Formats: sequence, structure tokens, C-alpha cells
Amino acid sequence: MESGNLTFTMIKPGAVSNEYIGPILSKITEAGFRIAAMKMIKLRTAQAEVFYGIHRDRPFFKSLVEFMTSGPIVVAVLEKENAVEAYRALIGNTNPEEAKSGTIRKLFAESVSKNAVHGSDSDENALNEAMFFFSRSEIFTKDGEVMMAANQIVPR
Repeated sequence: MESGNLTFTMIKPGAVSNEYIGPILSKITEAGFRIAAMKMIKLRTAQAEVFYGIHRDRPFFKSLVEFMTSGPIVVAVLEKENAVEAYRALIGNTNPEEAKSGTIRKLFAESVSKNAVHGSDSDENALNEAMFFFSRSEIFTKDGEVMMAANQIVPR
């Protein structure tokens, strides 16, 4: 599998607490994505600060970390040809009011800051984000084999 065929997603605390996990996963699989890894976790503050570190100097950083640690999240590695681009199209604009009809954010987001899901913005970030939450032994091929080959999952 090439890196361009993987992306990372996170169903955020608001969508989890609103019980949108099933409907969101249905949209993902109906769009032709295969779930290669998935789990529900609760981020600790230190984890959220590292994951969102790129935003550390932004005024919304503290509230973002607080929101992302406010309840459980679902993290997943998705597989599909041109996965990052295809998933970004499926989730829609960060602002749900500007998102196209039928996109995940249009359907399930509460606001810009509570926009239901995260989606990787590049192949490199998809791999880094996947490896932040999953070990190689937790990401599987279509045949149920662990993705261990160097050309399948690039280490951080």
C-alpha cells in the first residue's frame, strides 16, 4: 500500500456525545473507505497539546485542548485511493455553515470549533497522525494482516 492510500480521522467529543459515531462511520464506509484501524480513547491534556502543537501560539489553542479532552474520541486509519483528498471532500469545510450538503460536517457539526471530525491535510500528516495513535501492530491490511512492511507504514 502506498502512503497516498491512507488517511487519519478523529470523531471529536461533541459528535461522540451526540451519538453520531455510527452515522459518521456509515458515511465513511459508504464513500468507499476501508477502516484499517479504529479505537475509542480519551485524550489526556499532554497528548492533546502535542497533537495540536502546531496551533500552540493561536488564541484558540487552550479551548481546543479543553474541548478535545472533554470526552472520548474515536480515532481511525482509513484506506482508499487518494485517501486524504477524498476524505477532505467527504468531511467538508471546517465551518459547517459553509460545508456542502451531505458532507459529514454539514450533517453532524455543531460549529467551527465543534466540527465533528478531524481529517488529515496531507499524506505526511496522515501517516504521522496515524502513528501518534496506533502502533504498527494495530493497523491491518484488507486481508487482516498487520501492516508491518516499511513501504506500508512510514515510522515517525
